[in-house]
Amino acid sequence: MSIVVTGGAGFIGSNFILEWLAHSDETVINIDCLSYAGNLSNLQSLQDDRRHMLKVVNINDRDEVAKILDQYQPRAVLNLAAESHVDRSIHSPAAFIETNILGTFSLLEAVRAYWNELAAEEKKGFRFLQVSTDEVYGSLAAADAAFNESNQYQPNSPYSASKAASDHLVRAYHHTYGLPVLTTNCSNNYGPLQFPEKLIPLIIHNALAEKPLPIYGDGLQIRDWLHVSDHCSAIRRVLEKGRTGEVYNIGGNSEMTNIDIVRAICALLDQRKPRLSGSYADLIEYVADRPGHDRRYAIDSNKLQEEFSWQPLETFTSGLEKTVSWYLSNAAWVEEVSNGDYLQWTKTQYS
Repeated sequence: MSIVVTGGAGFIGSNFILEWLAHSDETVINIDCLSYAGNLSNLQSLQDDRRHMLKVVNINDRDEVAKILDQYQPRAVLNLAAESHVDRSIHSPAAFIETNILGTFSLLEAVRAYWNELAAEEKKGFRFLQVSTDEVYGSLAAADAAFNESNQYQPNSPYSASKAASDHLVRAYHHTYGLPVLTTNCSNNYGPLQFPEKLIPLIIHNALAEKPLPIYGDGLQIRDWLHVSDHCSAIRRVLEKGRTGEVYNIGGNSEMTNIDIVRAICALLDQRKPRLSGSYADLIEYVADRPGHDRRYAIDSNKLQEEFSWQPLETFTSGLEKTVSWYLSNAAWVEEVSNGDYLQWTKTQYS
């Protein structure tokens, strides 16, 4: 038995594969094109593990994906391959259309052809799991109820629009072709191995380098924060028990403003690695707001909790403490991924 994970060298993908192989001996075929956010060092501990097979392939390469499916005969395909950073989508949306929309289409076509040739019992047990985001639902006002699975899609950035389009394709392939699909929409992830362009690793990285800690606008944008380990456990549960054609929201029950996140990181760093003088909070610097910046996201994951008895194990306090500890203990990893291209990006984005 085997499963295919696309984007398995990225942040969520690598954490999922590590978590999967910690609980199962089922082989994982990892399809990743190793873009800037795909990092082989994320999976260094699996270098000699025969249960993990890396295929350096772009999901837009339908022929190569088809060969992999025919060779390994997986019982499931989990699509975690995505361009995922909103800021990058504002500056360079073409890559998001290419990967998130066209890539998902190519992957679905390869999977549909493979699935159609399976024997009846294998065909019945097969699953395609689309990992998506809460950003497809748009923005909430302070008093609005959290997003549930029946919320209308109202994406506001090129990134969220591209993910919404890919989700619609997945839904269409279920209703038109009968492909047994599942979709998950998660809130903001954080944890180890996250590329330092996202808020939490960016702030940790900049603080330790004594660089400004950029805060968009007034810093009062609200997100629900989900530790990546809890996200991975939820994906496993949905793959195991989810009803085909259904959508499941995954949240961390931790709504926080951006400025409170940054202050919490600074307080932890003040304890763990104090500056020579003053607090890391002294480095906070407000910058021009992101165009079209959504004000609030919040996830209602009651459906997942009630159907599968799932709950996030990490509170935001415990998860952030573990995350800060990981980055302090893995400075070499951060330096490796923070290359010239990354430095130029942050300089352009926050200047």
